[in-house]
Amino acid sequence: MASIKLLPDLLINQIAAGEVVERPASVLKEILENSLDAGAQKIHVQLLQGGVKQIRVVDNGIGIAKDELVLALTRHSTSKISTLDDLHRIASLGFRGEALASIAAVSRLTLASCQHGDDYAWQVHVDGNSVSSAMPSSLSIGTTLTINELFFNIPARRKFLKSEATEFSHCDEVFKRISLSAPSVEFSLQHNGKTRRLLHPATPAQRITGILGEEFAQYAVWVDERSEAIQLQGMVALPAYARSSREAQYFFVNKRFVSDKLISHALREAYRDILHLDRYPAFVLFLEVDPESVDVNVHPTKTEVRFREARAVHQFIFHAINKALSAPDPQKKQNIDTAISFEHRDVSSTSPVRPLSNYPLSRNDNRPRQLFQPEQMYQSIYDTRSSDPSLYLGETDKLAGEAKTATELNSPIASVEKESFSLGFALGQLQGIYILAQNEQGLIVVDMHAAHERVMYEKLKNIFDQQVVPTQSLLIPVTFHASSVEMNLAEEHTDLFDQLGFEIAPFSPTALVVRKIPAILSDADIVQLAHDLLKEIEDYGASQVLTARRNETLATMACHGAVRANRKLTIEEMNQLLREMEVTERADQCNHGRPTWFEITVTELDKMFMRGK
Repeated sequence: MASIKLLPDLLINQIAAGEVVERPASVLKEILENSLDAGAQKIHVQLLQGGVKQIRVVDNGIGIAKDELVLALTRHSTSKISTLDDLHRIASLGFRGEALASIAAVSRLTLASCQHGDDYAWQVHVDGNSVSSAMPSSLSIGTTLTINELFFNIPARRKFLKSEATEFSHCDEVFKRISLSAPSVEFSLQHNGKTRRLLHPATPAQRITGILGEEFAQYAVWVDERSEAIQLQGMVALPAYARSSREAQYFFVNKRFVSDKLISHALREAYRDILHLDRYPAFVLFLEVDPESVDVNVHPTKTEVRFREARAVHQFIFHAINKALSAPDPQKKQNIDTAISFEHRDVSSTSPVRPLSNYPLSRNDNRPRQLFQPEQMYQSIYDTRSSDPSLYLGETDKLAGEAKTATELNSPIASVEKESFSLGFALGQLQGIYILAQNEQGLIVVDMHAAHERVMYEKLKNIFDQQVVPTQSLLIPVTFHASSVEMNLAEEHTDLFDQLGFEIAPFSPTALVVRKIPAILSDADIVQLAHDLLKEIEDYGASQVLTARRNETLATMACHGAVRANRKLTIEEMNQLLREMEVTERADQCNHGRPTWFEITVTELDKMFMRGK
């Protein structure tokens, strides 16, 4: 057996580089984070051949002193922390002091810097294992870092790099993440001498719109939720903007981009009721917490974090996003004023629906528009019940065990003023499937089954949410084998199980017994349900399993009770449905994630028919 010996410094750095430097994008991330930590307000990035040939980053930060240039390239050398207490409350993006040393070990590196008050700049060169002494250089205040020939001394690693286009796309993604986290900083990106991105200082909203595009902003709603020790701000897209991949998902914790399973789960649960099949939501969100309550020293890439109060963070994110997405769609479809910063934007799902009088006219003239509907017709909506009560009740109330009228299930629609009828007034039916209506903007087309299904679904959820969870004791308790982790969870979370209408207790050292379950889930696979429940509590400190299962049942009930295709509706019934949609949460999507309505403006119709040309 070979004797134990100390590894050479270069080999140590190259091993460390394997954890930190995966590809050019990894290098760019570390350098940009260092620039932000240095207080830079202007950062210019130049890439050659996707960053493989060269990465050059110029910033106007505080710079590095001459005597510290070589030290900055030494492992475990940093100005960002000095004690264990500092490690427990990281306020900077970098803190380990490994990045520059690791990058220098696998490239030809030049570090030049100038501080305020210096007569001129100083620079050092690193070529593998050799480090030059500091030499004078011409440079304004700030730091310039140039990395040439990445992995020149590790040809095996270089072979694993992809094409120039692929490596640049990874660098561009890193650039977008960093620029989103610092909207007040000016960024520019060049590739092979061509400017690809130029971002001027902006508000957070402007920066998000500049990177993700106007379409995202049009389909997004604001999130601004705060509590004593935590706040969440940003933009989340409506389900209509859902993507086929996770390409438009950006979540930051204390301005650090993270990809965390707890956060992902909370967001997925918030979209559960409204997102279609395998589509993915789009969002840019910023979570601010006390640095002492989050551990960022979990993974070398620093994209994973661990929260001290994981369950509380999970529930906070879930409820914040759920609240933002729950407002009736006419309220959410307002264009976002990108000139307003997060700090001055009040976002509340309970704010009043925007009245029609506040919408701009569709045409270029200033002539007022009239909605050609008899006033008496709409007054009758509130004075009499629908001629066919089964439109709103039917089998759904029987299944739910409720005998309430549509008016009793809803808040009084009479309180909504005529001016707030954002979905306008019904004109008629199309093919027995769609309701056609007009508002001041133009034409509204409603899928009557999908819309009615959502209205009824939300009513049923409200009924059950306002009651104590009905439970059912099992005639024959169900026992199942459980792991040691599941046994411990069952003993520790008895109060949580009681709240959910579940009774799970130890039966033997290796088995659990289920004696009581929520009544609405009586047909569920009890063993699988218990396993899922325990797994979610283990992973996320909370569980939405039972709520999700319950909602699946209620969704089926709503679907069966909703008005069917080819059902002839009166104008009165159509308008009643429109009014209920305006005050129903998530009314823009059916229970399966499909849109329930869309709008064609008069301006769009004019273009179709080439009016005014």
